[in-house]
Formats: sequence, C-alpha cells, structure tokens
Amino acid sequence: MTAKEAAGRSRRRLTATEIDFDVVQQRALLVGTTAATNGNVEQAELSLDELGLLVDTAGALVVYADLQRRGSPHPATYVGTGKAAELAAIAEALDVDVVVFDDELSPAQLRNLEKIFKCDVVDRVALILDIFAMHATSQEGMVQVELAQYRYRMPRLRGRGLQLSQQGGGISGARRGPGETQLEVDRRRVVRRVQKLERDLVTLAQNRAVQRKGRTRHGLLRTALVGYTNAGKSTLLNRMTRAGVLVEDRLFSTLDSTTRRLALPGGETILISDTVGFVQRLPHELVEAFRSTLDEAADVDLLLHVVDASNADISMRIDAVRVVLEEIGAADRPELLVWNKADLADPEVVAELMAAHQYSVAVSGVTGAGVPALLNAVSKSLRAMSRVVEFTVPHSRGDILAALHREAEVLIEVHEESGTRVQARVGDAVAGRFAEFASL
Repeated sequence: MTAKEAAGRSRRRLTATEIDFDVVQQRALLVGTTAATNGNVEQAELSLDELGLLVDTAGALVVYADLQRRGSPHPATYVGTGKAAELAAIAEALDVDVVVFDDELSPAQLRNLEKIFKCDVVDRVALILDIFAMHATSQEGMVQVELAQYRYRMPRLRGRGLQLSQQGGGISGARRGPGETQLEVDRRRVVRRVQKLERDLVTLAQNRAVQRKGRTRHGLLRTALVGYTNAGKSTLLNRMTRAGVLVEDRLFSTLDSTTRRLALPGGETILISDTVGFVQRLPHELVEAFRSTLDEAADVDLLLHVVDASNADISMRIDAVRVVLEEIGAADRPELLVWNKADLADPEVVAELMAAHQYSVAVSGVTGAGVPALLNAVSKSLRAMSRVVEFTVPHSRGDILAALHREAEVLIEVHEESGTRVQARVGDAVAGRFAEFASL
C-alpha cells in the first residue's frame, strides 16, 4: 500500500457483472471527501452511497467511486491537483462521461476541474437540481425548479474572452474598445428571466395562500407528511387516503404537494398533505424556490415525520429534515415520528426506536401494518390540541348538526325539546364558526 493510500482513500469499482452493457447510459465517476462531513468517514461513505442513488435517479451509470480523506477542500481543484490528475486518468481509462462531486463546487473549482478531466463535471447541487427538473410536472413545480437552476447558474456563467465582444464603429469607423461582452449579454438575459420567474412564483404563491385560507375557513385541522426523500411518504398517503399519488422507489419521485381529506377513528375529518422529500445538504436555492410549497408544512397543526426504519443512518436523516424545517419556520410544530418500512427493518431495531422515542408509531405503508395505530395516534394528538364545547342546535338546522359530525369529534348528542344538545371536541376554527350555537 502506498503512502497516499494509507492516508485514507477508499475506492469502489463496479464489476463487469454489475454493468448492463445493453443499456446506453452516461458513465459516471463519483468523488467524495470527508471535508464535506467535517471529517466523519462513516458519514462521508453514506453520503457517497446516496450520491450514487442520486446519479441512478438521474439516469446515469456509476462505474467508479472514490472517497478521499482531507480536512478542507483545495481552493482550486477541491481534491488537490495531484489527486485530480490521478482521477482524470482513471476517468479516461473507464471512458467516463461525467464526474460528480459530493459537495458544492465553486465556479473556479468547476472550471479548473473541467479542464483537467476534459469531460462534464457536476456537483451535488447541480445534480439535485437536474433531478428536480426531471420530476417537476405542475406549473408551480416547473417554475420553482427553473428559478432554482438560474440562481445556481448565474454566478457560474463564463464567456470566452474578447472574441465574443460587440465592437462599436464610432466616427469614421474608429474602434471604441471591446464593448459589451457576450458574457454580459447572457447575464442580463438570465437576470431578466429570473425576475419574470420570481413574479410568476409570487402569483402562484398567492393562489396557494388563497387555497390554504379556504381550507382554514372550513375549520378542518391539518397535518403534513414530512421526511427524507424515499422514506415512503407517498405510499403512506395512498394507504391512508387512496390518494393515487405516484410512488417510485427512487429519490425525489414526488415534488408537488398533494392534500386529501382523512377520516379519523373518532369520526372527525382532517386534511393531510404530502410534501417534497428532503435530503442532507438540500440546496439552498431549492429551499428558497420551493418555499411556497414547503409552507404547507409550516402552517399545519401536526407534522407526521416519516422515517425509513430500515435505513442505516436514521439519526442523520432525522437531523437533515429538522434542519430544513427550521429554515422554513416549522421547527415549532408538534411532531409525531412515524417509523415507516417496519416490514423491512430489523424488529429489534424498531423496538429500540420505539423505546427511545415514546411519542412514535411503527408502520408499513406497503402492507398497511400499524396504520390503524397511526390514525389513533394522530387522533389523540389533535384531540389534545382541541377543547370540548357544548352546542345547542335548533331542530331546523340539520346542516349545522351534520357539519359538527363532519368537522368535529362528537362526544355526546342528546335530542331535547329546544333542540339537539351536542358536546364535541373542536379546534379553535370550528368553535369560532359555530360560536352562535355554543352554550354559555
């Protein structure tokens, strides 16, 4: 073993049996360092594995992966000049089409690495943005992704020198200097496009706010499924509500939030929303662009934090989700941990998770195991946030009685001569709507 290898590099190369040569795909080489994880080797290995899943989701084939131990990124080439040259030789030998780095590269690092590798170089942020662009289907989702892409690319615009400059003739055709470069023209076009996308997004956000306000007027309590990407949120939503949301065993298969009604065991009806999955080091550009969508999580009564119980690094994924929740102002929302994929996890691990987090439920979105317990836990949590109010409803107002049964948990119903006396557990919004029928 050489001194460099002893310094702490680990490599993985796929065998020929793992590569499907019948499928024409871009061949990718992955590069990670412990600098991205503050020196934590195990964390860096898990992050590099996740990068491989991201590359697979983008449609490329991973043929080589390299993890380098270093305390901080090299300012010019991220991994160091010698290491970059070594990886470039490997990339050429393996006929690699794209090199993917498991961290965000500066514009200078990106330019230098492309010169060294002589092929496309992509960082983690650009890769995630491309995956979001592939999966965005709604108008709002496409606008959000395009805006995030432009915000990421703007500081990385680069020209090719004075040969693209616009020359001015002046008096008698005298040369006036280099004039406006193509880079400046491109930057101005991008700025105009970003401004238009921001205006469009404001309009779409206003529409979403109106929809949210309409749901609030109905007085229904609201919950949202949040969690790491591919934790099974959409599968769980389909299991509970038959929502018919797209489900794929890939990262970021669902970007657009979906809201459905959900009947709880106590008879009350609530609204439950699916949200975009999170990932560690989620690009800030995406958090900003998707803020109007993520606000669904910040404006609910209860968060259902879905965690893949079969994953090897559960604590990291929980922390990654909570970082984003804090960034969007949802960290103070009541949270119920949901250990999903319990059918795939080690039963002892699930038991330990349940013991360590008393306020949690183990379920399987695929088989439906544990879902009744989850619904009871949601009902119990929301019940603790509501209050018992007594109403007297005239016999002529059957619509009010029906609404109470639909939007609240009716505890007692007694038919009397003056009307129907109802004791119900309600939230503040429902109590306000039917205040005129409340008993003093």
